[in-house]
Amino acid sequence: MNLDPESLLRFGAALAFVIALIAAVAWAARRWMPGAMTTAAGRRRRLQLVETLALDPKTRAMLIRRDGVEHLLVVGPAGAVHVERLAAPEAA
Repeated sequence: MNLDPESLLRFGAALAFVIALIAAVAWAARRWMPGAMTTAAGRRRRLQLVETLALDPKTRAMLIRRDGVEHLLVVGPAGAVHVERLAAPEAA
């Protein structure tokens, strides 16, 4: 194995190029992939998953808060069922 300065420089440049490509793909995925959108800086999120509970291997109960109102959902293989609407507790 020949480790002359030219080979080391070529290796370093190739490594930097690959790392830059990985960073560019990660940035592009965050920017343009569906579902990766986040709220604008400083804006409060409207939708929040408060808690989940596994009822069986394929069914879950989920407590979701949207605009200050909590909704109890049961999600399973047949779909989602809205069970109850609750007033959200006041934030301390």
